[in-house]
Amino acid sequence: MVSPLLLVGLVVAVFVGFNIGGSSTGVAFGPAVGSNALSKLAAAALMSVFVLLGSWTVGRNVVTTLSTGIVPQELFTPAVSIAVLFFIGFALFLSNVVGVPASTSMTAVGAIAGLGLAAGQLNEGEMLAIVSWWVVSPVVAFWVSGVIGRYFYPRLVESFAVTQTEGSLLALDRSGTVPRPTLGPNTTRREFVGTGLVVGIACYMAFSAGASNVANAVAPLVGNGSITLNQGILLGAGAIGLGAFTIARRTLDTVGNDLTEMPLLAALVVAVVSATIITILSALGVPASFVIVATMSIVGLGWGRATRTTTLSETVAGETPEVSVGALAADTDPAAGGDREVPTVGGRGGTPDPDARPEPIGDEASEDLPAAADLFEPGTTARVIVLQNLVPALATVAAYLLFRFVPVF
Repeated sequence: MVSPLLLVGLVVAVFVGFNIGGSSTGVAFGPAVGSNALSKLAAAALMSVFVLLGSWTVGRNVVTTLSTGIVPQELFTPAVSIAVLFFIGFALFLSNVVGVPASTSMTAVGAIAGLGLAAGQLNEGEMLAIVSWWVVSPVVAFWVSGVIGRYFYPRLVESFAVTQTEGSLLALDRSGTVPRPTLGPNTTRREFVGTGLVVGIACYMAFSAGASNVANAVAPLVGNGSITLNQGILLGAGAIGLGAFTIARRTLDTVGNDLTEMPLLAALVVAVVSATIITILSALGVPASFVIVATMSIVGLGWGRATRTTTLSETVAGETPEVSVGALAADTDPAAGGDREVPTVGGRGGTPDPDARPEPIGDEASEDLPAAADLFEPGTTARVIVLQNLVPALATVAAYLLFRFVPVF
């Protein structure tokens, strides 16, 4: 017979996973849905499959870290597990209220760390390693994206510009004995490859989300032995899939329709850099924040693109470039200073000029990178990063006070 506390724990775990699915699906598949490369139903199905794949392979390392690495496994009584899951769910609620996505991974670590401090059994070495990666990973994201923005982004714009044609992407050729898929009547090979890249990167992000986020919903229950590791992975992935098919439809609309300030190509670069860093950390068993890493990737990409107005020698000599946060939009939007339209997948009109070449570094003028089409707002960026770190800190303090002074725990 299932105990009432376990039943409550399972319900709370499903609720947390459900909300993770709602938010993560929009982040992963918003660009693909917004560019009409995928329907919302197809996005939800792919999200469910790749979340399960990511959690079943790489993600089990993160579940192990949260359930046994930070505090001893025996501390996760049923009541404590529910309390930890409550803190994670509260972080999701708080993020919705203030409009800033909270890191469930960092909040989960904070709540478990508060438990360890209250019990005097915190694994300080493990915590130091996790926090160190929290500091290092955004810096790595910034510099990797900065290098791409400075040296490679203009060429990527030329190489991956794709105009979307009318009609279906694929058709079924029935002329032979066995029907086989072929390109649609108006589909070019360039469009097919570009659309495939958009969808493939979205699936990669879903894999990364499964690797890092399933643990947040089930680690306490796995830690106290109420469910096995495999059962926890299936439960968490199923809950995320449920969120992908239901409440994620709104986040898909929001992310898909709010891409006007960031070209699709820039969104894909940020996705690849961020998902790769999070997947590597998950393989190491480190819970990390995708949102913070992605935010710093966006800042780095815009900074790198804008610094093409000066050479390294000029920078060393003290000439500071006039950095515009509209640097990425300027490549593709004539209204933002671009001299022609170069759409990515989902763009309308315009055909990439095969003879066009980016201006050499140092030759571009800062006025070609106008601030009118801001890629990011520095004040908002700072608020996101501060709140992203404040919520886990509050979770740590609140968990410590709860587990230290409330008799039931």
